[in-house]
Amino acid sequence: MTKIQKILKGEEILEIPSTLTLLPIRDLVVFPYSVVPLLVGREKSLAAIRAAAENENLLMVATQKDAEKESIRSSDIFRIGTICRILQVLEFPNGHAKVVVEGIIRAKVNRFLRRKNFFETDIDIFDENIELSDLSDVYIKQLFHYFREYISLTPEMPEEMLEHLHNQGDPYRMIDFVALNIHADAAQKQKVLQEKEVENRLILLLDLLRQLIGYHKVRQEIDQKVQENLLRNQRNYYVQEKLKVINKELGEDEETASPEIYKLEEEILEANMPDHALDKATEELSKLRKIPPFSPEYTVLRNYLEWMIQVPWQRQSSDRLDIVEAQAILDNDHYGLKQPKERIVEHLAVLQRVKKIKGPILCFVGPPGVGKTSLGKSIARALGRKFVRVSLGGVRDEAEIRGHRRTYIGAMPGKIIQSIKKAGTTNPVFLLDEVDKMSMDFRGDPASALLEVLDPEQNKSFNDHYLDVDYDLSRVFFITTANVKGNIPAPLLDRMEVIELPGYMEHEKLRIVQDHLLPKQLKEHGLEKKEVTLNEKAIYRVIQEYTRESGVRNLERQIAALCRKSVRTLTENGKKRTVRLTEKNLPEMLGKPKFLNRLLVNGKDAIGVVTGLAWTPYGGDVLQIEVNTFPGKGKLTLTGKLGEVMKESAQTALSYIRSRAESLKIPQETFEKLDLHIHIPEGAVPKDGPSAGITLTTAIISALTNRPVRRDIAMTGEITLRGKVLAIGGLNEKLLAAKRHKIPTVIVPEENINEIADLPEELSEGVKIVKAAHYDQVIKLALKN
Repeated sequence: MTKIQKILKGEEILEIPSTLTLLPIRDLVVFPYSVVPLLVGREKSLAAIRAAAENENLLMVATQKDAEKESIRSSDIFRIGTICRILQVLEFPNGHAKVVVEGIIRAKVNRFLRRKNFFETDIDIFDENIELSDLSDVYIKQLFHYFREYISLTPEMPEEMLEHLHNQGDPYRMIDFVALNIHADAAQKQKVLQEKEVENRLILLLDLLRQLIGYHKVRQEIDQKVQENLLRNQRNYYVQEKLKVINKELGEDEETASPEIYKLEEEILEANMPDHALDKATEELSKLRKIPPFSPEYTVLRNYLEWMIQVPWQRQSSDRLDIVEAQAILDNDHYGLKQPKERIVEHLAVLQRVKKIKGPILCFVGPPGVGKTSLGKSIARALGRKFVRVSLGGVRDEAEIRGHRRTYIGAMPGKIIQSIKKAGTTNPVFLLDEVDKMSMDFRGDPASALLEVLDPEQNKSFNDHYLDVDYDLSRVFFITTANVKGNIPAPLLDRMEVIELPGYMEHEKLRIVQDHLLPKQLKEHGLEKKEVTLNEKAIYRVIQEYTRESGVRNLERQIAALCRKSVRTLTENGKKRTVRLTEKNLPEMLGKPKFLNRLLVNGKDAIGVVTGLAWTPYGGDVLQIEVNTFPGKGKLTLTGKLGEVMKESAQTALSYIRSRAESLKIPQETFEKLDLHIHIPEGAVPKDGPSAGITLTTAIISALTNRPVRRDIAMTGEITLRGKVLAIGGLNEKLLAAKRHKIPTVIVPEENINEIADLPEELSEGVKIVKAAHYDQVIKLALKN
C-alpha cells in the first residue's frame, strides 16, 4: 500500500505518495523551488512522464552518473534527487517532448521497484525544518558576499539576481537558488543537493563559489593582457604609418628602423658575404624595414636573414700539413686500411705545394663494421678540420638535400647547408653516410640532387632552395659510404673516387682487439688493464667460433660481454684481483660456440658436394653445392632460393657436361634415365650470380661419375658452353672467407690475374691460389680418381 507524505509548500499542503515514477536526466541537477525545462527523448523517460499523470503529475527527478550512457540501470542513477511537479508537456513530431517541471523538495530513493517500461521508486522526503545555529548565519553572510563577487565577474548574470537571493528568506531556498544559477558541472551541484546538514551544504557551496571566482579572475586577467597587446600593436602600427606619411611629406625616404633592424644590418656587414649574397641580404633587409613587426612575413624574413648571417661564407679552418703527424693519427685510430690512408696523405702532399685545391670526393665501399664512418672522423682529425655527418639512409625527399622554398610554412635549408652552419667553416670533412640506401618517390629524387653537390665542377655554385643564392662547396672534403656499390646510381658513382674496404683478416682483428677494442671496453666498464687478461689464443677463438663477419661490430660486443662477466666475477669474489680469460674458459663466459667450421667437421671427401665461394654485402662467405641423382627422365630440379642468373648458370654447366660426355666417360643415356637435383643449403637466403659456374659443373660431374670431390678445395668462376672460366668480382672477400674457414686451396679464374697480383701478402699467405683458364684445369685438381 502506498503511503502519503504531507508537506507544506507556502500556504498549500501537498500530499506526496511514497512511490513515484523516476525521470533520469543528464548534465543537469534540478533543485527545489526552481522551474526547469527538460528535453526528453528516451522511451523509458517518456513512459515515466505518462505514468506521472496518475500521481497528480508528481515524479522523482534524479541525475544519472555518466551522461554519455544511453541505456541505464538503477546503479547508474544518483539516489538523491528532487520531487517535481509537471507544469507543461509539449510533444514534438519526432517523438521527443519538452517537459517543464517545478522542483518541490529533496528526497532519497530507498529502493527501485520493478517496472518494464520505466523506473519506479520508493522514496523518503528530506526534513528541511531544522533550526539553524549561529555559525550558519555567518556562512549565509559569506554566501551573499561571494555571490555578489561572482555576479560582478560574470557578465551574463544580471545584478537583479542578488535581489532575488535576498527575497528567498529561507536558508534552504537560498542555497538551492545559488546552486541552480552558478555555472558549475553537474557532479559539483549534485554534492550540494545530496548533503543533508545545512551547514555542510553552505560550506560546499562556498568552496565551489571560491573556485569559480578564482577561475573567472584568471580568465579576466588573460583577456585583459590579450586586449592590451592588441591595442599596443594597433597603436604601433598607427604610429609607424603616421611616421611614414610625415617622412614622405618632408621628402625623407629613409625609414625609421628599430634596434633589431640596426643589429641585423651590422651582422650582415660582419658576415663577410660574397657580393651576390650581400646584395640579396641587403635587398631582403630593406623589405624587412617596411613590414610591421607583428606581421607573419616579418618573422619569415628575419629567420631568412639570420640563416644568411650564421652560414659561414669565408671562415675556414687551417689544414694540418705535417704528413708524418697526419699519418700517425690515422694509424693510431685504425689498423690496416692502407689505401684510404695513402689517399689522404697524398692529398696533404699536394696541398703543401699548391695551397688550394678542390676538395676530393671519396666513396668508401665495404661491408658493415669495417670502419667506414669512424675513418671519416679520423680523416677530419688528421687534417685538423671540423667533422659533420649526415645519414642518407631512407631519405626520399629532394628537399632534404636542397631545402624548401621560403613560400612553405616552416621552410628551412637542406641538410647540406644546415651541416655547414653546424661546422662553422667552409672546409669541413663532410660524411654522407649510407649513400646506397636512398630512395625516391613523388617528392623527388635525392640522389639526383646530390649530383650537383658531389661534382667538383658544379659544387662551387651550389644553390639551396631556401637561401636562393649560390654557395661554394668546392673546399669541402666530401666522403660517402656504402655497403653495395651496385645500389649507387651510375651518374652519382661516376662523380666519386671509389675506395673499397674489404673485411678484416683474423690477424688484423687480433691487432684491433689488442690495440683498440679491449682498451676501450676496459675503460667503459671501469676496469684496469691488470684486472683482466685475454691471451691471443682466446681472442682467436672468439673471432673464429663466436663471430662470423667482415667487420668488428659483433667482435666488440663479445669483448664487452667478457668485460661485463669479469666485472661481475670481481664484484662477487672480493678477494679475486685478476680474471684470466683463456681459450679453455671462454664457454663459461660466452656460452657454447655459435659457429663451427662445417667443412672440416663434415669429415671425408664426398660425392656430389663441392665448396663454393660467394660475395655478400656483408663480406665473403662459403657455400656448399649438393647434387643428387635418381632414376627419372632427365629432369633438372634447382632449390635453395636461387636467382635467374644462377639457374641459367646451372643449365650452362649441364649443357657443357653433355657436350663433353664422351671424354668424361658418362654414357648419353644417363642424361635421359636420371633426374638431377641441385640444392644449395640455407634455403631462406637468396642466392644469385654466375660465379658458381665451375662449382656447379664439378658437383654435377661428381654425382654422375661417382667420383668424390676434395673437401680441402674451394672454387669460384663463371663457365661458358665451351668450358672457358671467366672472371668474377669480390675476389678479396671470397679469399678472406676461404682463409676464415681454413681452406688451403682456392681455384680462381686466370682472368683475375691483375687482382691476384695486387692481393695483400697477408691475404694470400697460407692459401694456395690456383689460376684456371679452362675447366679441364679445374677437374684435374678437384675430382679424385
